[in-house]
Amino acid sequence: MSRVPDLIDALVVRFGTEEGLRQVGITDGPEITDADRDDWVLVGYDGDPNGEFQAAVTEEEWAGLGGSREELIQLPVTVLARRGDTNVKAARARAYEVGAVIKAMLRADPSMGMHGVQCAVGSTALFQPQTEQGIQARLVFTLACRTI
Repeated sequence: MSRVPDLIDALVVRFGTEEGLRQVGITDGPEITDADRDDWVLVGYDGDPNGEFQAAVTEEEWAGLGGSREELIQLPVTVLARRGDTNVKAARARAYEVGAVIKAMLRADPSMGMHGVQCAVGSTALFQPQTEQGIQARLVFTLACRTI
């Protein structure tokens, strides 16, 4: 059975209790409900409203003899830093500031409190669209996780 649902749940809970993310909205996927917030962390969603809403990609491998399987998971975690102006530098800096908190959390506890799970940032992508509501920096982390 896949660990993806449990991993997403654990990340949402863990991010929601992190002191450095207190002023940031945390969502499970594309559930942004408080339009007044400027900063968000979206777990299992790349933040692209025109995208495919892919929440995770998994592969399974044999973990050894005896039939056990190892699951390799790629999971997007997105930081949105929205501003009501066009100051791209400020929005980008805020996205990376929030992202640094997430990276520090993963370095301190790669299991995110789950037995048999190890996660790290595998790659990042930065998008900086100017919207009708102002600049939005979108920093997408792809978490690379291994479960047994």
